[in-house]
Amino acid sequence: MLILGVLVIGLAAGWAAHLLVGRGEPNYARLFVVGLAGSLLGGLVGSLLFGDGLALRLSGIVGSVAGATLLLVVLNSLGVTTSKQQSRS
Repeated sequence: MLILGVLVIGLAAGWAAHLLVGRGEPNYARLFVVGLAGSLLGGLVGSLLFGDGLALRLSGIVGSVAGATLLLVVLNSLGVTTSKQQSRS
């Protein structure tokens, strides 16, 4: 059940990051990967920084969205795109 929760939160974090800084049509595979990586990075750091441990708390969810947003900004600034976006150019 924990793995399913992590996957859902990762996808939600990627989607929220796309709403904040995304450009164009969302690529859900990319958002899923960005959300999982951002969730791992931001959620873990946020939970440990605020003393919540690894329990599912609001600070971990906010950290997940913040980590996914930061990762998406970095990827966009580096020009990392998917083949779907490149074929439309």
